[in-house]
Amino acid sequence: MTDLLQAYCDDLAILAMDQLSLYFQATLTRVWSPRGRTPIVKVTPQRESVHFYGALDVRCGREVAVTALEQTSWVTADFIRLLLMLFPHRHILLLLDRASWHSGPEVDLVLHDNPRLELMYFPPACPDLNPQEHVWEQARDAISHNHTYPYFQTLIDDFDTFLNETPFDTNFMDKYAPNILCQL
Repeated sequence: MTDLLQAYCDDLAILAMDQLSLYFQATLTRVWSPRGRTPIVKVTPQRESVHFYGALDVRCGREVAVTALEQTSWVTADFIRLLLMLFPHRHILLLLDRASWHSGPEVDLVLHDNPRLELMYFPPACPDLNPQEHVWEQARDAISHNHTYPYFQTLIDDFDTFLNETPFDTNFMDKYAPNILCQL
């Protein structure tokens, strides 16, 4: 590999971004239990929810996640600004889906003001290509499926801690990056 390409790759953060809505209402999944002992999941009538914005560094498995009250282009632009602050001296390739709040004048302004930021969109209707979706799945499996949290804020805090402190395995670079980038 040339020194120039190596220097460019060392200076590049490749992040996959997505959003998730977390509800206080428990989501159900299959679980093992002893024969004759049906698992009990308490269901709350409350429909409280919060959104999470997340971005996975596909090279090292580090996650950046924050809560948000809504999913809008304003909030998306603020989250992208946060990513720019967290990776201050690196170019950022941000991979994301085509949600309506991923575009608009607010996001365009962030792009215009930050030439080290490049957006690349996943093909339509292909959530399985986005490694951030797999992070959400692991977090739901570990924290929110079949939960028995008595307080929504405790669920949010545990979900947030899991996301921001767990190193996630990703083979995204092995599967989709050119071979020369995978050697980094």
